[in-house]
Parts: sequence; C-alpha cells; structure tokens
Amino acid sequence: MNPPLPFDRYLKIGTFKINAHGTKLGERFIKKAFDFATDREMKKLYVTVFSEHEGLINLFLRYGFKKTAEKTTNNGVENVLLKIIGEVNGDIDQDYPIVSLRNNQYLLGIYPEYHTRLFPDSILNNEHASIVDDVSHTNSIEKIYICKMARVQSLKRGDALVIYRTGDGKGKAWYRAVATSLCMVEEMKTKSDFKTFPDFLDYCLSRSVFTEEELSEFYNTWNLMYVIKMTYNAALKNRIIRKRLVEEVGLSAQDYWGFMELTSSQYNEITKLGGVDDSLILN
Repeated sequence: MNPPLPFDRYLKIGTFKINAHGTKLGERFIKKAFDFATDREMKKLYVTVFSEHEGLINLFLRYGFKKTAEKTTNNGVENVLLKIIGEVNGDIDQDYPIVSLRNNQYLLGIYPEYHTRLFPDSILNNEHASIVDDVSHTNSIEKIYICKMARVQSLKRGDALVIYRTGDGKGKAWYRAVATSLCMVEEMKTKSDFKTFPDFLDYCLSRSVFTEEELSEFYNTWNLMYVIKMTYNAALKNRIIRKRLVEEVGLSAQDYWGFMELTSSQYNEITKLGGVDDSLILN
C-alpha cells in the first residue's frame, strides 16, 4: 500500500461482492464485520475497493471508513478504506458502532412479533433462525419503528436506546420479557412530518418490519403516529430478563415498560450485565 498502514492488528475485509437486490445486504455485511472485530478486540478494519464501485464506497464512508492509501494490483489501483472503532467524530453514523451516553437514555419496548425481524442478531435461544429472512428491514443498520406511544416525542438525535422485547403471553413477563439490544436515535418524526402517504411509504418501507398494507392502515387511521429511525449498534450477549432489570438495575416494576427514561448508571449497568464491550460505550 502507498502509504503503508502502521504496524498493528487489522481485520481485513476480503472480497466484498454481493448481489444487490434491494435488501440492504451490504449494511448487514458491514455490521457483521464490526461484530467480528469487536468480539476479537480488534479496533482497525480495512477493505480495498476500486473507484468504479461508487455505491459501495459511499456505504463504507457513511459508517466511518476513510481513504488512507492506494494499492496497485494487476487489475488497477484500489482504494484502501480504513475504519478505526472508537475514533469519535460526533456523528452517529461516522462513529458507528459506538453508543454515546452524552444525551439521554431510554428503554423502548417492542412486541415479539416485530422484534426479531427488526433485530436479527438479538434472536433469542427459543426462536428459530428461519424467521430471519434476507429482507431489507432485517439486514439494515438503520431501523425504523412506528408506534402510538406519545412519550417517544421526547426522543432526539443522539439519544441512546435499550431495546426491550416485551412479554409473549406464554408466561410471566417477569421472566420472558428481556432487554436485547442497543441502538442510537437518528431522528423521530410524527405523522405531520409527511405531506403524503407516498412520502411516508418511501421513508419507512425498506427499513421497517411493516408491510405496505400495514403502513397504509397506520397512516390513514392513526391520529397519533410516531416514527423512530435508529441505528442497530449492538446485541446484548446476555439477554436480561425483566426480573433482573428490576432487582439488579433498579428499574421500577410499576413504570410503563413501553417507553422509560433511564439514568446513565442504569444504562451502563445494562451494558455490563449484557456483556457489551466497554469500548463501545462512550460516557
């Protein structure tokens, strides 16, 4: 490479070639590369890519890769794109997968029928992997969730979320409802932010678990509608049941578990119990 990368441990992302059929599979590959690196305590990742692959390059650049060198091969000159996990620029996408606690923190409850399709790496042990399909809302780093909970109006870009899979009705939520994932809020919109249904559909369809028919119903029948766009930063290695969230983290059993504000100490305790790498949390 010219100039050569400094001597260190790197994760080399090999041939990055996918059949681009509109399912955001490129985002999923990038997330898995980050997960692999973090699990092995590697902070530097690089990939080589020819300039003609503009869309792929833009995808890497969006999540914090930077051109740092060139590599001459028999097929031409490739760009060397480097990502350093933990190098903070103050931008949610550029800093990904870092979770920043410099703004507010919340717990967001999501029904089981939507949860795993939206957060595939947070699948529970009693769920079958076949429910995770190669579709855009499964593969994307960006996720969209739609609800009626008026409390979520307080969400702002840069807020940190703990995703909570609510009870499934097959037993007490005390033991079956669990915290599973960490996310960062990109933006929160209300129904009035969309001038037309096509605008709403274009914004939501590829990154939400809802069908076009469901989105149409929401738009046309709900007076109150809140659309949360967030990045899927990390799955908890250890899922934390509601009992532990109350007894060990200090959350109130009487509070509303659809949406709940957390303190920084509670958020940090959840990441600790969940087995999240400390280097991913920016206090």
